[in-house]
Amino acid sequence: MGQKINPLGLRLGTTQRHHSLWFAKPKNYSKGLQEDQKIRDCIKNYIRDCVKNNVKGKKKPSDEAIISRIEIQKSIDVIKVIIYTSFPDLPKLLKEGNPQRIKELQTNVAKEFHSVNYKLNIAITIITKPYGQPTILAEYIAKQLKEKVAFRKAMKTAIELPIKEGNTKGIQVQIAGRIDGKEIARVEWIREGRVPLQTIQAKIDYCSYTVRMVYGVLGIKIWIFGGEE
Repeated sequence: MGQKINPLGLRLGTTQRHHSLWFAKPKNYSKGLQEDQKIRDCIKNYIRDCVKNNVKGKKKPSDEAIISRIEIQKSIDVIKVIIYTSFPDLPKLLKEGNPQRIKELQTNVAKEFHSVNYKLNIAITIITKPYGQPTILAEYIAKQLKEKVAFRKAMKTAIELPIKEGNTKGIQVQIAGRIDGKEIARVEWIREGRVPLQTIQAKIDYCSYTVRMVYGVLGIKIWIFGGEE
């Protein structure tokens, strides 16, 4: 029987770092985790609605997620939230388009804190090569599947996108579930280049994404190999 482990958890401290940086007493640890999840959900929902309301009649972003990841750093009285996004106009949309918008976002996020003594700082980092991020790539595949594109074509196209950007040495995409609505669930995968999952020095970006279809739930997993350190 194979022994499985999360590729990101295996490489913490070597090629990966935590997306949440804070310390808490054991009795408050679960509250901190729930608080981080609420903060991330609040930011994603607010930004998604904000972008949709401002791209009507214009060219929409190439992907629905536009957010790769959200890092949270907590100190004694300050919480710093770093948003990694592929939408280049997001800082302008939040700050220049409407000065009250960034304050509204800070207010909504502050409601999720268990303590009112925190000060909130929000920073935005633009990703120049979005398809090198597994989360954004998984959203792209999910969008293709919902538009009834053949799953093999969607997987092949998804593999070609980061390779064209030139920031990856290998990629593996896997889809599991009732693919194409078949009665029996199965697993289909495709790989291009090297993906050394057993090497700790290998820089592997990993994502597990769930997409809900009419005929059931499909699971998408993506491994991206960016080189060795």
